[in-house]
Amino acid sequence: MNWIISANSNIYDHSSSFEHFGFIDWRQGKNKFKIGDTVYIYCTRPLKMIQYKCLVKKTDLNSSEIRNDKEYWKDIDEYLKSIEGKFMRLKLIEQVSNDKMRLNALKENGLKSAPQGPIKIKNNELLNYIETYFTDNYQTDYFPDLISEEGEEYEGTKKTISVNKYERSSKARENAIEFHGLNCKVCGINFVNKYGKIGEDFIHIHHLIPIHEIGINYKIDYKTDLIPVCPNCHAMLHRKINGAEPTIDELKKMIDE
Repeated sequence: MNWIISANSNIYDHSSSFEHFGFIDWRQGKNKFKIGDTVYIYCTRPLKMIQYKCLVKKTDLNSSEIRNDKEYWKDIDEYLKSIEGKFMRLKLIEQVSNDKMRLNALKENGLKSAPQGPIKIKNNELLNYIETYFTDNYQTDYFPDLISEEGEEYEGTKKTISVNKYERSSKARENAIEFHGLNCKVCGINFVNKYGKIGEDFIHIHHLIPIHEIGINYKIDYKTDLIPVCPNCHAMLHRKINGAEPTIDELKKMIDE
């Protein structure tokens, strides 16, 4: 069975909770979710789009069997309400930020209205649309440092490490921009201010810890590990001086001088 459930990021930080643990213990209410069901999570205002695809791993958990996620709740009263009743464990399969998953597009392809509670997806047109377009609109110019320079190799497991979906996803980019804004952290340029409409939402995202230095179990934190930079500054951050790439502060100093 396939479901859509709704979530409010102003009440609970779903993105960080999934990022840090890979699952959320979610109140299942009286709905008959079953292990193996697919659950899509629709994020309410201001996003109004489906952003998460999950698999039901456990059902009928009580409050003593679930993970303590109090730190991700933005309202203590809502947290206290949340620990009542039965829970299901939702394992994150994929997370995206794709315009084809916005409410207007979903309504044009079989969704009747914005999800308010759990919805069983019985409409084949809607299910086919979601399954077709629930993909990450990832573009390499957002994360150019994911691509090794020609002939460059790294030692040990770091040579074969696969960057996880969160690190490469447009959701990571969205989170970083929401937190840091769209101004380059080195030179300060804002593309919409400089170029007008054509520059809307354009910026590169820089990994402060180089991808080849990230260990296999490292979890990216968009608040501390990812920052917005313009393409010029991004390129300079990957140029080496005496064998080392400059830091943000070092590059700022070069500009000032």
